[in-house]
Parts: sequence; C-alpha cells; structure tokens
Amino acid sequence: MTQRTLGEWLAYLEQLHPSAIDMGLERSREVATRLGLGKPAPRVVTVTGTNGKGSTCAFIAALLKAQGLKVGVYSSPHLLRYNERVQLDGLEASDEQLCEAFAAVEAARGEISLTYFEMGTLAAFWLFARSALDAVVLEVGLGGRLDAVNLVDADLAVVTSIGVDHADWLGNTRESVAFEKAGIFRQGQPALCGDLDPPQPLLDKVRELNCPFFLRGRDFDLAYTERCWQWRGVDAAGTPVELRDLPLLDLPMENAALALQAYLLMGLPWDAAVVARALQDARIVGRLDRRSFIWNGKRLNILLDVGHNPHAAHYLAERLAARPVAGQRLAVFGLLSDKDLDGVIQPLLPHIGHWAVTTLDTARSRPATELQAALENLGAAVQSYSSVAQALEGQCAQATADDEILLFGSFFCVGEALEWLNRQARED
Repeated sequence: MTQRTLGEWLAYLEQLHPSAIDMGLERSREVATRLGLGKPAPRVVTVTGTNGKGSTCAFIAALLKAQGLKVGVYSSPHLLRYNERVQLDGLEASDEQLCEAFAAVEAARGEISLTYFEMGTLAAFWLFARSALDAVVLEVGLGGRLDAVNLVDADLAVVTSIGVDHADWLGNTRESVAFEKAGIFRQGQPALCGDLDPPQPLLDKVRELNCPFFLRGRDFDLAYTERCWQWRGVDAAGTPVELRDLPLLDLPMENAALALQAYLLMGLPWDAAVVARALQDARIVGRLDRRSFIWNGKRLNILLDVGHNPHAAHYLAERLAARPVAGQRLAVFGLLSDKDLDGVIQPLLPHIGHWAVTTLDTARSRPATELQAALENLGAAVQSYSSVAQALEGQCAQATADDEILLFGSFFCVGEALEWLNRQARED
C-alpha cells in the first residue's frame, strides 16, 4: 500500500467514492477518531467565503510566520501539483509525506467510503499533527457546515464574503449560503465577517453561539487612495488600533483588512512595520498574478486570475480600471458549466479589446462555442480555440509589449496556462 506513488494514490482516491461530493461529517469524523486526530495545532483559524478565501489564508499565514511561528496551511484546489494543498512551515508537503499520510488514512478507514476531498483533508490533518506546528490555517472547500475541514474546532472563524455559488449544494440565495458558512462558528469563539451586509442566518448563528463578532464596516475597515491604504480595527478588549500609509497590495486589500483583524485578536506581538512587511510578502499563485514572458522573441505581459463568479469578476474589473495599460487587454477565457456566464463577462467587457475563448480540459467545462455566442451577442470581438494553449498563442500573436493578456475564469484555465508558461520559460 505504501509503495504507491503520489500519482497512483490520487488516481485511487478519484475512484474510491461513488460521488465526487458527498456533504456530511459523519464518515470523516469516524475515521478521524480511529486515527486519533485531535486539534492539529495550538491555534486554528478556519476560513470560508464565496470569494477571497485563498488570499485571506495567505495573509493570515504571512502575519503568523512574521512572528517566527511554524504555520500549516490547507487549501484547495491546486493548480499544478497536489502538494500545493498542504503547506508545512512554508514548504509544500513532499510526495513521500503525502503518500505516508494517505496510507495512514487508508488503513484507518476500513469499510468507510471517503471522497477524494475527505481523504485529502484527513491526510493533511494527520501531517499537521506530526509537524509540531504553532498554528494552522484551514481553507474550507465547499460551504462550511458540512465540509470535512469543519471537523476541527476553530479558535477563530472567518467568513470572507457571501454570494451565490455552488447553488446545487449551498442553495440559490445568500441566506442559504450564509447558513452553511456560519456552520464553522463555535460556541463562544470569535467570528469575523468581511461581507458588508451579512444575511440574517449568519447573524442568528453568532447570537445562538454567543460568539464575539467582528464585522467589516463596523468593527474594522479600510480606505485607500492611489498611493497607500489605511486600516482600523479593535483588539480583543475592544481597544481601537490603526495602521496608516500602508503600501498598496496586488492581492485584495479587503482580504488583507480581514486578515489583520483576525491576527489582532490572537494576542500576538503587534509591530506596524513587521505587519506591513508581512502583508507585502503574501503571495498566491493565480490570483491577480502579473508576469512577463518571452514568446517568439518578444516580451509580453500576462495577468492570471482564477476568478470564476460575478463577485470575483467585479473585483477584477475594479483592479483593471485602477491599473490601465498603454495598449489594450486581450482576454483568454474558459468557464465551467455551473457558473454564471453573463455575471462573469458583463463587468469585464469594457476592459477587454479582444477575447479568445476555449473549452477547458474537464467534462464540467462550458463549450467554447457557447462562450463565443454569448460574447458575440454582446458585441465583443471574439475567437474560439480548442485549448488554453492555442488561445494563449492566438493572443500572443497579436499582442505587443504595451498590451496585457488577461487569462481568467477557472482554476483549470490558470493551471493550463501555468504549464504553458513553464514550457515557454524552458524553451527561452
């Protein structure tokens, strides 16, 4: 069993359970009990939300690492390697570590069937428990209440934003989504929300569990200009704290503000200079990820973003407006079939001169022909391609050094683009 390679383990996990998603904690909890898994570190922060989970986790982890703490981070999905999902003190888990963890979970589960995500989550917890970490930051995979990550009782629960996504699982209203996400709150433990208008079910859960509650716009907030940004919040005793003249960030500063409030509640050292540097050090591949590369002898610019729903598209449009380019923006776009196509493309139409659309390499993809038809109906210039690589090359052929290629719409789209960029770098 332990002789499987990581690739073989992942292939095995994909066929282990009859459905890819099977919401509920009973099966995972039983296996966790058999493994003897408890709290994976002295400090646990759980993060959920419709958008912004990844960057919020990155900011919180960076703030904790800046104090010399050993931090574990669990996130999903991955872009190129499964190892990206499990970080141990700043390093991705190795193939060997993951194989050992999967073998431990496999031995413990016995007759219990687990999904790919459940197996991966338990394997991450198993590794965290053996790594003598000071803190772990856990990104919820789907929803919150019934997600496998919610097996762990968080010391601090964070909700980034609340919008309608994954409606088949979370319902088609903000209220139903809020109910699921509030499931990560715990009795008497601090709860934070970055949404300016949280639906009533989330507020009801806060009252039911008597959680100290910290809401953006009331307890903490941010403001920014073209040159810098400011933040205000409160510590656990309710004392106001401010930071001024912070350098602007590429990652969403709303999520940095949320991470700052979370960090402030942990009672750790607070040095303005250290905090500011930590925020600047935070990185997340594929989120407002600007790069330059060489293609056929010319240097070109690309912006990668995994945004795939209307909330993410609106934010991306705001960032594009705030950072104009000398030339034009050329889009490479793919989207999954369960996403709101009109809601994603409408905010970005004014910012894009030409679209290249493609079918993604997954059965869940919307056909490129459908994307092309929707954009043509809106008067956009668009061309269809059979793959992300071909779409990229089509845009590269017409791009200049003054242009920016914007690739967005899905983790699948960004993942394929990263592989393509790696090939270009090797060839160059």
